[in-house]
Formats: sequence, C-alpha cells, structure tokens
Amino acid sequence: MRAADLPNLAAVLLFAAVGCTRRPQALVKPSVQPEPSYELRLGRDVFRHYCQTCHGETGSGDGFNAFNLDPKPRDLAAPAFQKKSDAELADAIRRGGAGVGLSPLMPPWGRTLSAQQVDQAVLYVRSLKRAPP
Repeated sequence: MRAADLPNLAAVLLFAAVGCTRRPQALVKPSVQPEPSYELRLGRDVFRHYCQTCHGETGSGDGFNAFNLDPKPRDLAAPAFQKKSDAELADAIRRGGAGVGLSPLMPPWGRTLSAQQVDQAVLYVRSLKRAPP
C-alpha cells in the first residue's frame, strides 16, 4: 500500500464507521400511527369514490369539482358541521342536499349505497373533525 492512499483509506473507514452506527432507541421517535379500523377504511373508500370530488380529500369543500359549484360544497371537518347527529348526516347522504333542505347539487346516494355503506361514510366524516379555532 502506498503512503498516498492512506488518507483515502482513512476517509473510507471513517464514513463506513459513521454509517454503520445505530442511534440509541431513546432518540428515535416512533412514527407509527395506529391503523384505522376496518369500518373506517371502508368509509374512507366510500368517501373517496362518491364524495371527495366535491368535498375534497380532507372534507374541507375544496375538491376537484368544487370550483364549478355554486354554492360551494360544505366543509365537513368544521366544528359547527360536526355538531350534527349521525342520523342527520346519514339522512343527508341518503336523500341528498335537496332532500334535507340544502344544496340541490349534492346528489342522493340512498339508492346507490347500502345502509352499511352510509354508516361507514358517516363514521369516516366523523374522523375528519378538526379542533375549533
């Protein structure tokens, strides 16, 4: 081995030693979030398929099609909206906006979705809740 190669070898060994060290477990923050329930995942799928286009991914009323609508879709995550009962939410999903005295632009899903799917969608809408300002 030549003397000129020693600094390069030292650098390689240093990087290998640093790269192979493990951080103590106390410093590693767990980033594991609890897995949502099966019903919540099913509700998320129903929401994504039927509701997300207008209400948006987070339910904020900013979906892809929202800019075309007047009135704009409701913010489902708003604390005031979350005060509605599950029965009221399910009724709005089944009968549509016009059926419950709201915007006629929200279609009725009662003949498309089963009662179980409506309940799953309500469960998912509840999960969108955010804290009051």
